[in-house]
Amino acid sequence: MAVMIVCAFALGLYMADLRLSPTKLKLFSWHKWLGVTIFLIAVARLLWRMTHRVPGLPDSTPAWQRVAAAATHWVIYALLLAIPISGWLMSSASGFQVVYFGVLPLPDLLQKDKALAGQLQLVHETLNYTLMALLVVHVGAALKHHLLDRDEVLHRMLPLVKPPLRNDR
Repeated sequence: MAVMIVCAFALGLYMADLRLSPTKLKLFSWHKWLGVTIFLIAVARLLWRMTHRVPGLPDSTPAWQRVAAAATHWVIYALLLAIPISGWLMSSASGFQVVYFGVLPLPDLLQKDKALAGQLQLVHETLNYTLMALLVVHVGAALKHHLLDRDEVLHRMLPLVKPPLRNDR
């Protein structure tokens, strides 16, 4: 999921300044396919999260960090839903239908409206930059847990990462 998010973000940055060409249209299609896929996976993950208990943070985690972690996770989930929807709305208002993997046309959600498309582009970009900022905070917190707190938070997120060796102080 993280790789798809970073790829979609990087692709969006790259293609934004390209001149209209077949290559740009192909990249926009790939970007939209990634967005729809991210949205579908986010919905599945959210449904799973609502029906399964998430492992708790270590007992040593201060209350404010627990609240911040929970809030950050829920905002990330909201952004993973809002960003693809804002992109879909922007495409609709721009007059470019989203066709998932070039096969499944999604309905336009809005009538073509150039002014609204410009506003939705700003919303889409702002939401993406917000997500990237939160992901940096999220990764930073995971690394803090691994390198400074030496607990198993990162190991639970990435099972291939070995738990840190504890040095009892």
